[in-house]
Amino acid sequence: MAAIGAQDIRKRIGRFRVLIMGRANAGKTTILQKVCNTTDQPEIYNAKGDKVDAAIVESSLGRGNHDITNEMVFRSNPVFVFHDSCGFEAGTDKEFESMKNFISERAHATKLEDRIHAIWYCIPMDEHSRTFQRSEEKFFLECDTGNAPVIAVFTKFDALRAVAYGDIKKQLQGVSAEERSKRIAQRVEELFANTRVLEKLRKSENRARYKSYVRLQYMNKQDTNCDTLLESTTLALDNEELRLCLVSTQQSNLELCIKCAVTILVDRAHQLFGLLLFDCGAYQYKIARWFPHLQVRQRLIQSDDSLVMMLTDGITAGKIGIYEARTGWTALMPCCYSPVDSGM
Repeated sequence: MAAIGAQDIRKRIGRFRVLIMGRANAGKTTILQKVCNTTDQPEIYNAKGDKVDAAIVESSLGRGNHDITNEMVFRSNPVFVFHDSCGFEAGTDKEFESMKNFISERAHATKLEDRIHAIWYCIPMDEHSRTFQRSEEKFFLECDTGNAPVIAVFTKFDALRAVAYGDIKKQLQGVSAEERSKRIAQRVEELFANTRVLEKLRKSENRARYKSYVRLQYMNKQDTNCDTLLESTTLALDNEELRLCLVSTQQSNLELCIKCAVTILVDRAHQLFGLLLFDCGAYQYKIARWFPHLQVRQRLIQSDDSLVMMLTDGITAGKIGIYEARTGWTALMPCCYSPVDSGM
């Protein structure tokens, strides 16, 4: 049976395109590897689609040259495509203008598949006293990001914990482990607030479209992930097709599918209809679209306890087959199932 909604949208849009920004050593490569579930380095392609030798790219970076139009793709998940702004933060005005023009052109591209769909701006917290530097200020103030949401990614957030502990070390003597953890967490929040970085991101005169922020920590550990970043990005997108594309592109976060389906669609139904009844079957289909690897089964329970089963096609939402259909009242019991587990 055909896959539901999200996969078809992904085929039409192509790939989900992200521009990742930030200073050197901000942890950008680690983030991309976590998102794509790999430890491998990305393959790099130029604007013509030709593969570029990584050694040549490294050599260019060493000379202060970088082509932001190059695409980075990981074999583990080639449906993500990344661009790296590496170079402008410590570069010349010419490099800044080149980056600025690239963002403006891609943010306003006519075709959805050619656009930058989201921007991840990485700000490392291991130098929290220098969190928002001139490069960040200039980007948010001058760069027109169009409809592409900017997610501020505070990387190495665990570095604040060490600073917090050093600040209140004497006050922690003799307190319980629970109280110690609570006080350190409180001091971390104070340190973060003292940077005033959120105020700077939210300035009304900024042209960059800041939407939300996430904190990433202990990313050097194997059991960490970027689920919060994917969730924040999905919910920041205004275009539902792009949301579906991102949900189907990421491969590991079932919870994200659930949250999008319930939060976006069911809440919308309540807003439109309040307590009134709505078409349950239609909304079942709309919810199921967020699960690209699932199919929908509807059970209709008859008054005489016989079972009517309808399989719903993910493309047309039409009835494929009806079994033991009889007259009488019915109760709709929608559920999703895996094609593998269904035995059908």
